[in-house]
Amino acid sequence: MTAETDTAQSSGSCCSSTGSCHDGAVEVGTVTAVYKVTGMTCGHCEGAVTAELTALPGVTSVKAVAATGEVTVISAAPLQDEDVRAAVDEAGYELAGRA
Repeated sequence: MTAETDTAQSSGSCCSSTGSCHDGAVEVGTVTAVYKVTGMTCGHCEGAVTAELTALPGVTSVKAVAATGEVTVISAAPLQDEDVRAAVDEAGYELAGRA
């Protein structure tokens, strides 16, 4: 005797119907930019920069790495350098430019 199990995915789940959290699809219409930020030394610094940049319109993802000073920002459209600089300044750090 065998039993079949059908696991339904909840509505709004990030997982595909196969249970994978990545279905191999590539986001279309996104822009990735990498910036150099000086002054970050720890996880708190990373969080402060991430919070300010995430608040910019169109930003969908931010990854700040204090060890390298690099901040990767994914957005729906290209960001204005002045807006990125203002957000980084607001967090208490300095935008050194694009990496």
